Amino acid sequence: MTGRIDNLFQFNQAALNLRAARQELIAANIANADTPNYKARDIDFASALRGALSGTGGSLPITTTSPAHIGEVSGESVMGAPVLYRKVIQPSADGNTVDMDVERAQFADNALRYEASVKFVSDQTKDVLAALQG
Repeated sequence: MTGRIDNLFQFNQAALNLRAARQELIAANIANADTPNYKARDIDFASALRGALSGTGGSLPITTTSPAHIGEVSGESVMGAPVLYRKVIQPSADGNTVDMDVERAQFADNALRYEASVKFVSDQTKDVLAALQG
């Protein structure tokens, strides 16, 4: 019985962990907006989630729909997903690639999706508890 419940929440656990890790990366980008030569970083969330659910780790294929999307690999990884450098939209004189408009939008989007996932897990937990009690 416990295995079934664990399987039920496995997707949400992986998604929430990845969202939290991504939020930290975006927060680091925002915090380093004025740091010379800092390169903005992010993960490809969809690929990272697929990798986390399939059990594969470090070598996830990177797919982009536009050449302006996330660029080269930074050499780091978050939960097995490679941390990527963002493509530079507007270069700065000091070599910093953080675009505050992009980072704020990504931060807000990720936070909203995190909150939605938490709400979904909460509702799912209530349903499981109701099924177990009744």
